[in-house]
Amino acid sequence: MIGREKLYALLTQGKVEEVREWTCGALNNGESAETVLKEGFIQAMDRIGLRFKSGEIYIPEVLLAARAMHAGMEVLKPILSRSTTKWSKKVAIGTVKGDLHDIGKNLVGMMLEGGGFEVIDLGIDVSAEKFVEAIEVHQPQIVGLSALLTTTMREMKTILEAIEKAGLKKKVKTIVGGAPLNEQFARGIGADGYAADAASAVEIVASLLEMNLKGPSC
Repeated sequence: MIGREKLYALLTQGKVEEVREWTCGALNNGESAETVLKEGFIQAMDRIGLRFKSGEIYIPEVLLAARAMHAGMEVLKPILSRSTTKWSKKVAIGTVKGDLHDIGKNLVGMMLEGGGFEVIDLGIDVSAEKFVEAIEVHQPQIVGLSALLTTTMREMKTILEAIEKAGLKKKVKTIVGGAPLNEQFARGIGADGYAADAASAVEIVASLLEMNLKGPSC
């Protein structure tokens, strides 16, 4: 795809309007929305995610890139929604009840969109009932729970129990993340995955979806 290095440079600099213009330009030059997504945004955000994981860049730089990416995705989404290859991979995310922090959740959401996933953002202070309702209405393959407070970590278990009680456990995979969490806690409450950061969240979602699928205007 022509201009992918230009897109990568614009994303790393957080150039919102320039990314929007680049996206329109690529489409006007005959590139399909799917190509722009897969060979443009997904590959660029993969590179940024790797640099973040290796410690070359930090959260502020990733947020800048993710926000710029979001501007391009706003151009692509209406076209992709009309395409015969509509996004079928949905991820519902939310910060659990009692917790009002959303920076980490928002970053994960933007990184997931950059990775080609359809994201249903449930917001903050989300109850178990709202998570269950979102699964029934939107039918995501993955549900992501976020918590930044040690006092709200226990709410994650409540939500997972509600999902199981509603008979939805076999229909959706669950991942958890947040500063006070770790792999041991995630396993202990029965989550399918734990993400230490936004880049890891994208990798884990992709991995869980693979496992699931193998089983059953400019």
